[in-house]
Amino acid sequence: MTPARTGIYEIHDPRFRHLIVASAGLDELYSGCRWAEGPVWFADLDCLIFSDIPNERLLRFVPGGGVSVFRSPSQFANGNTRDREGRLVTCEHGTRRVTRTEVDGRITVLADQFEGKRLNSPNDVVVMSDGSIWFTDPTYGILSDYEGYKAEPELATRNVFRLDPESGEMSIVVDDFGQPNGLAFSPDEQRLYVADSASSHDESWPSHIRVFDVVDGRRLANGRVFAAIDKGLPDGFRVDLSGNVWTSAGDGVHCFAPDGTLLGKILVPQTVANLTFGGPRRNRLFITATTSLYAVYLATTGAQQP
Repeated sequence: MTPARTGIYEIHDPRFRHLIVASAGLDELYSGCRWAEGPVWFADLDCLIFSDIPNERLLRFVPGGGVSVFRSPSQFANGNTRDREGRLVTCEHGTRRVTRTEVDGRITVLADQFEGKRLNSPNDVVVMSDGSIWFTDPTYGILSDYEGYKAEPELATRNVFRLDPESGEMSIVVDDFGQPNGLAFSPDEQRLYVADSASSHDESWPSHIRVFDVVDGRRLANGRVFAAIDKGLPDGFRVDLSGNVWTSAGDGVHCFAPDGTLLGKILVPQTVANLTFGGPRRNRLFITATTSLYAVYLATTGAQQP
């Protein structure tokens, strides 16, 4: 079946029409990055923070005010999120750690090693409602000196970790990914989605997102393939209030229903790395795509904490 085209949208399933605003265009808000990543919306400050990894800077977009430098150097920061107190949590390739920015600007190191060995290069991060921090640890930041510092991995596997908010104890919740990348919880936190982007360097790996059942808020079970990406590979993604997964891909943003059905695509001129919902009503999708930051209004809202 050939998908229908409506402006920047590909309609693969009629349900997609109820999630988009057909007349809404794709706005390019900024250009000048080398590899834009890690967008996170601050509703209380009415701004978006995102990463420009190779240029080693965190940028801030303010609607009506443009883009400015939030932090430089950024330690080759990649994925960002907020914790339950609204503080910025960041994955840093350069230092191979996960950090938290305190309200006074101080940097607190949350994780930089596991069982005495340095992490690979934390990539993306989410915070559960109980305050636990879940993050992926592929090797992208140590493959070369472009997005970090070239080094040999000290860990035998590329893992998804859980960091306990009370004890600070770290545990591996998944260890069989080629390169674990983006991750997000379902709205009820009963499922965790994780992208595998290993096909970026090894075409024998599938380009897909896996999903796991979350058990007692601490471990994962029943891992299975949720959806395959037919153009490029999955990187970062977010989930809306209805449980639809909006993921990055080579030709734009792909939207999958909770049952894994491809509903449609938002076509973007550049390869998409990540995205997040933001704006006063959380109905504006901010998209980091190679050199640019884009945004488009939707008829749905994001599930993550604003």
